[in-house]
Amino acid sequence: MSEDILAGRVEALIAPTIKGMGYDLVRVSLGIGENAVLQIMAEPDDGGEMNVDHCANISRAVSAVLDVEDPIKSAYTLEVSSPGLDRPLVRLADYDRFAGFEAKIQLKNLMDGRKKFKGRVDGTDGNNVLVDISGEQIKFDHGDIAKAKLIVTDEMLAKLEEEKHHE
Repeated sequence: MSEDILAGRVEALIAPTIKGMGYDLVRVSLGIGENAVLQIMAEPDDGGEMNVDHCANISRAVSAVLDVEDPIKSAYTLEVSSPGLDRPLVRLADYDRFAGFEAKIQLKNLMDGRKKFKGRVDGTDGNNVLVDISGEQIKFDHGDIAKAKLIVTDEMLAKLEEEKHHE
């Protein structure tokens, strides 16, 4: 079974538990091999900050689910973390939530002779992700994106600081 399929199976198993605990599951990734790692990225669904206690609580709950279901037959290390500032953009909703911020996008296949793009996220249109690259809006089909993540910029830090003071 491929790493992506197995990670998807794990995500389906643990998502209800994580949601029930008051968190949004951001991403599940699995690296198989001698030092296999199951990485779970989550954040409070109320928009609050993730802390070590949150990670520990999720780790305990997820471990219990995985011990019962046992989807990963080999030994692995479980890591639970917050998405951080340079967070991955996974769901379509992430692109709407972080519109106005800079991101790096890597496609599964070549587009105009390249796979990697960098620009300002402009949200979504249906199943398309909109990105402003040097003043030109480009549409990427969400299914064509291999991975994407925010880029930490001074503008982003200033915006986050401003939001913090308005809470």
